[in-house]
Amino acid sequence: MACHCIGQQSFPSNTDESKVQSYTLPDVLKMPNGKQVSSGKEWEKIQRPYIYHLYEEYQFGRFPATETAIRFRVLEVNQNAFDGVATRKQVRIYLHPTDTTVYTDVLMYIPNKIKTPPVFLGLNFSGNHIIATDKNIILSNKWVFARAKGAINNRATEASRGTDTASWQVRTILEKGFALATAYYGDFEPDTVTGYKTGIRTTMKDVLNIQPNEWTAMGAWAWGLHKIVDYLEKDKSIDAHKIALLGHSRLGKAALWAAASDQRIALIISNESGEGGAAISRRWYGETVQIINAKFPHWFAASYKRYGDSVNALPVDGHMLLSLMAPRPLYVASAEEDTWSDPKGEFLSAYEAGKVYALLGKKGIGANVMPGLHQPVGKTVRYHIRSGKHAVTAYDWTQYLEFAARWFKF
Repeated sequence: MACHCIGQQSFPSNTDESKVQSYTLPDVLKMPNGKQVSSGKEWEKIQRPYIYHLYEEYQFGRFPATETAIRFRVLEVNQNAFDGVATRKQVRIYLHPTDTTVYTDVLMYIPNKIKTPPVFLGLNFSGNHIIATDKNIILSNKWVFARAKGAINNRATEASRGTDTASWQVRTILEKGFALATAYYGDFEPDTVTGYKTGIRTTMKDVLNIQPNEWTAMGAWAWGLHKIVDYLEKDKSIDAHKIALLGHSRLGKAALWAAASDQRIALIISNESGEGGAAISRRWYGETVQIINAKFPHWFAASYKRYGDSVNALPVDGHMLLSLMAPRPLYVASAEEDTWSDPKGEFLSAYEAGKVYALLGKKGIGANVMPGLHQPVGKTVRYHIRSGKHAVTAYDWTQYLEFAARWFKF
């Protein structure tokens, strides 16, 4: 057993499977009236909205109901990116109807030889300039973590360019015929306890008719993805009916909430999203509800914090969040050394979500036995665990590209 220490407080964590205590998951198909969901219609009309509301109330906060029209400006188009393989497009999406300082910059790479290709969408951690060594990518001027490579005084520098190419595998994505769209998650809210003061929870509160304390940083990042999808629907160079959303770690949690809130997203990938994402919170393994709320109090709703000492009373758990993806294709992935994200908990969560997929006529993972390393399993719900640490790797991308190609018949 390890101890995760924050300030003067210590919270126990566990990475010994033999110490995991028994637990009972909430029944994802048990309706508020106590009856079991018996049809796809009951799921869509009664149970899905019920579970979604539980997540608004107990974990992510309210998702803004007010729709806003986006304005955008194409900053640059270059058809000779990656030695002529792709077109680079940089688009500024203005989020506020009048304040032009509230925006996100979206970087796109679109393969030149494919007409209206499917697109992988994902937020990045330190600015668009980190995903490729391309010197023409606009360097973010927003706040970034001091630990971000090349950062000085919480700002990116030229040394920051191309510092996370391993996570994005842009050339491989393009060679497989997919486009890529990404934006910096800090464009929507800086990832700090006080980030809401300068993020969209404050700058957009009157426009969206929602106060900062009614939602969360996770909600802000998810809403940001929602607005990028709004833009992609207007971009005729890609197929907006074939959007594959990829999220890693904390951005995997945000991606799951975005996809739960926006069914235009056609395929969802959770890469090691862990606690508060794909993992089962009731399993005492790796990060816990108590630990994550102590370290990142801005991520989740205040009500989520009340369950640190009583996680078995939490009305939701990871399998319920994954069930909100149904019937869309879902890929959940883990890494052997990423014990903090609880790989087994992620697998079991994906397996349990398969009950909803089965109700809707789709095949999930099937067997409840966790597969070996590098042995992906499942159909509409798919899972793998690979060797290595908490990251997005070339192996992961190979699986995701094959999965998306199969579902998009591409």
